[in-house]
Amino acid sequence: MVDIEMMLRLFTDDELQDLRSMPKRVTNPGARWIVKPGHRQRNYKAAGGSDTPARFTIYVRENLEDSQDFSCGIVFKPHSGPGLTLARYNGPSHRHGKIAYKPHVHTATAEAIAAGRKPESVAVERNDYSSVSGALRNLLIDFNLSGLQIPDPDQGTLI
Repeated sequence: MVDIEMMLRLFTDDELQDLRSMPKRVTNPGARWIVKPGHRQRNYKAAGGSDTPARFTIYVRENLEDSQDFSCGIVFKPHSGPGLTLARYNGPSHRHGKIAYKPHVHTATAEAIAAGRKPESVAVERNDYSSVSGALRNLLIDFNLSGLQIPDPDQGTLI
């Protein structure tokens, strides 16, 4: 049996940066929540580029009982071969290495792909979101996505 992870082609850091920065537009902004055991999930589709449009999936997953347990991610969907998770924005519900119960973002790197590790195994702590909506808003900004309007739920109220 062939391991599908082994079929992932090698990407350079420049190619990964091109995928991050290319303008992308969500094509199904009205995607609905799907309730699954223990969580709910919403999947958006996006397209980017011009000649042969690149395809992406943006997922939003939220634990139904723990508001700190959430994840938003973006997956590049090549026309052949397995998808490549470019990033995952996780909530503070768990420890990840030295990051203890803080929001963190996993990002795909060429080094991790070449080493045969999970492409998005590298994670950094982030302090610019604290909710699933805040994570999604940051993903939209960081990956040059348009077509969804997400208010900044993590912004304090001005009095």
